[in-house]
Amino acid sequence: MKPDIKICGLKTPEAVDRAVARGATHIGFIFFRKSPRNIEPDIAGELADRVRGRVKIVAVTVDADDEELDDIVSLLRPDILQFHGHESPERILHAKALYGLPVMKVFSVREAADLDRIGPFIGVADRFLFDAKAPAGSELPGGNGVSFDWSLMASLDESVDYMLSGGLNKDNVALALASTRASGIDASSGVESAPGVKDPGMIDAFFDAVAEAGLQKARRE
Repeated sequence: MKPDIKICGLKTPEAVDRAVARGATHIGFIFFRKSPRNIEPDIAGELADRVRGRVKIVAVTVDADDEELDDIVSLLRPDILQFHGHESPERILHAKALYGLPVMKVFSVREAADLDRIGPFIGVADRFLFDAKAPAGSELPGGNGVSFDWSLMASLDESVDYMLSGGLNKDNVALALASTRASGIDASSGVESAPGVKDPGMIDAFFDAVAEAGLQKARRE
């Protein structure tokens, strides 16, 4: 089964078009002021309209309040809300009830104990995304271009549906897919020539690497 592929932090028509043309199943727009990938909800909505119905549109937020979410949901009209902050299970349930949208909850991972935190969220979040913990001094919860030890994912209950993130690029995505059972992968900094600047050639190279990994897997099977 092919993995879902999410290209996150999109800001331009060219990047949106290239990601979707190459086979992205999800595209993410980031609403976090400190991020170089931050975008205004109205602009994100215009970009999403280019490909609406062809991919899942994801709104990425960090501890957003209802007022902020109201603005994002009305202007972007996302298919999925992604929570990348310290949101509680109660907060997720509230958002799901308020907007009628599925929620993907992000957890930052450095060691095995970090995976223990998902317990209260099982059956609450619709999907999980596991990212690397931010390096010391970083103000960004994600998009830092670093990976974590993917072997940690082997301890996760097989019933948990998750996407994998954290420093994924053309050089390591095949290993990430081979060493985990992630049903989806999420790339941002790994397809950028500079922070927040998506590179069409790097997007192409990433999708080429995913396709090659799929071919190699099919040959082994």
